[in-house]
Amino acid sequence: MDIQEILQWTDEQVFMKKEKHLDSLQRRILQEVWQGEKYPEIAKKCNRSEDHIKQVARNLWKMLSEILGEDIKQSNVRSILETKALSNIYNNNGSQIVGYINSHINICVEKRPDAEDTQTRSPFPPDSTQNKAHTRIIDLTDAPDIPYYHNRTSELSTLTEWILQANTRLITVYGLSGIGKSAIALKLIEQIQTEFDYIIWLSLTNTPTLSILQTELKQFFERSQPTPLPTILDYFRSHRCLVILDDVHNVFSSGQIAGEYLAEYKDYGKFFKQIATSSHQSCLILLSWEKPREITTLEGENRPTRTLHLKGLGEQAAEILKQKGLTHEEKWSELINLYQGHPSWLNIIASTIVELFDGNVSRFLAEGNDIYLGDIEPLLESQLERLSESEKKVSQWLASQDGAVDISQPPADRELSQSELWQAIQSLARRGLVEKIQVGGRSLFFLNPVFKAYIQSKSNPIKEKQ
Repeated sequence: MDIQEILQWTDEQVFMKKEKHLDSLQRRILQEVWQGEKYPEIAKKCNRSEDHIKQVARNLWKMLSEILGEDIKQSNVRSILETKALSNIYNNNGSQIVGYINSHINICVEKRPDAEDTQTRSPFPPDSTQNKAHTRIIDLTDAPDIPYYHNRTSELSTLTEWILQANTRLITVYGLSGIGKSAIALKLIEQIQTEFDYIIWLSLTNTPTLSILQTELKQFFERSQPTPLPTILDYFRSHRCLVILDDVHNVFSSGQIAGEYLAEYKDYGKFFKQIATSSHQSCLILLSWEKPREITTLEGENRPTRTLHLKGLGEQAAEILKQKGLTHEEKWSELINLYQGHPSWLNIIASTIVELFDGNVSRFLAEGNDIYLGDIEPLLESQLERLSESEKKVSQWLASQDGAVDISQPPADRELSQSELWQAIQSLARRGLVEKIQVGGRSLFFLNPVFKAYIQSKSNPIKEKQ
């Protein structure tokens, strides 16, 4: 027997006993262990921590032991399942169940919860044979392992409304690295998954060409299709699909203005535009450090396209400090504001406070409002190294200012033309590095304070807090 038959048979046994199917990660672990892989290798392939993989595996072996009446563990799961499945499958009227998951597509198949849900989302008539067999298919193999979700009720409500009420076809969630884009997307999936026939998460970390990406999407959709459809758009029209593309900034060019595609990836822009401008019932979500350039144009044309700039957590970030065991809670708000409520930055700084000041926030802040960077620096550098030359010059200028500036009144000794200045400001804003405020009816711009501190420290290292 092959692993596909085993997966199908095991999933059926679990469903009969537990009334739920194996999820995508359980299937992947079972498949990899079957092929002789160890937990560290499985963790790397699934983009999860080794501890998380071990915990899921322990729970899986325990559940299968209860269902099959055997002491199942990593070392014997293959032999036991193979023996059990053979005796059941081939001795049951000679029938053979063929699996539908191959070695590089891992899916979680869940039955629709009720007839009404199937009727509204399926392209087939309610009483048809196709509809009765209709399933919801979810593949989150590429999704990152997020240990905590920080409360973002407002942003989550906005995304849910855009998708379920406004039928938005293309959504871009952009923001600084580590701000929580993947976390909110995973929470969104958890809340609205019953509204979709297909859900898949794909990462562009390895910069696949559009052709490779579309092939992977079609392979995913075709797993449950008796007759494959010609294009991705055909699937988007025939079913309600939710596709999340993570790390979209990897197809943008470093050293250029924000959202400028690498030469061999310009067709991504055409693909995104096609999704936004064509009629269908699905949604594509882009997660990126930068806002794609064509999105602004599509929004200006009143297309069903929306953009969410994800910022810091605000007071909700106090939960991070609580988990780290920091003291002097009355100073937490000051610390949160200093580091912009950025969850990753606060996690790093909280660890520093524990290491250097035994968790005492007051002692850490004793020197005033200087921003200590420490282990945050590599994260900042990874974003700043993507800037164009004009953006670097404007960043240096903004870092030298005491407050927000009016770009309609630039300095006389500036190196850039007015057009270049405005384009650089616009590009920095699309990276989340520059913010805009309204003062006396005028728009003023300022550099993110943490990045400002970093740029100043490189110009004058003595200013950085020791």
